[in-house]
Amino acid sequence: MQGYLEHLRIQRWDDHRYYHHSRINQSLHFVSALGFLYGYYLLFVNPAAAALIGWLVSMLTRQAGHFFFEPRGYDDVNRATHEHKEEIKVGYNLHRKVVLMAVWVLSPFLLLVSPTLWGLVAPASGKAGLVQQVGTIWLYVGIGGLAFRMAQLTIRQGFMTALVWISKILTDPFHDVMLYWKAPYFLLRGELLDPMDHARDHERQRA
Repeated sequence: MQGYLEHLRIQRWDDHRYYHHSRINQSLHFVSALGFLYGYYLLFVNPAAAALIGWLVSMLTRQAGHFFFEPRGYDDVNRATHEHKEEIKVGYNLHRKVVLMAVWVLSPFLLLVSPTLWGLVAPASGKAGLVQQVGTIWLYVGIGGLAFRMAQLTIRQGFMTALVWISKILTDPFHDVMLYWKAPYFLLRGELLDPMDHARDHERQRA
């Protein structure tokens, strides 16, 4: 258990210090986290609606922060290039995210081939039924994306890394709220980048 918790701490710390310098990105992650938390509640009430919230609100805001606002130049805080960070990324780096988002966007078109998705979803009854079908498909895409990356990590880096990663992903909404709830305030003050003084101090202590 101690080893698991330490691995989880390291993955969370690396994710924060490498990929969340932009205050806009942090603010979008705060919004994303709130959406995911609401989606967690909806999972017990209406799983398809939870998937719609998860993808249309949480994933779009979350990935917009990474793709459009996070700096991609040399990271002088961690003394690492963008290419190096992408190479060592445990979860979905930008390339993998492009593939995942493409699968998400294209997946509803499967309904043109099979309106019931070969028996996986109920036949659509009007627009509301179609929306419910799309939500169900996106729920499968989300579960599949998590399972696929977990399997990859298990093969390449071991089961512990995969277990820690899936635990981190599922608890990120709670953690992100705690980390980034002040980000909108700093952003309104005109601070576009987190000075990352805590990360600089951490690196100096390691050195």
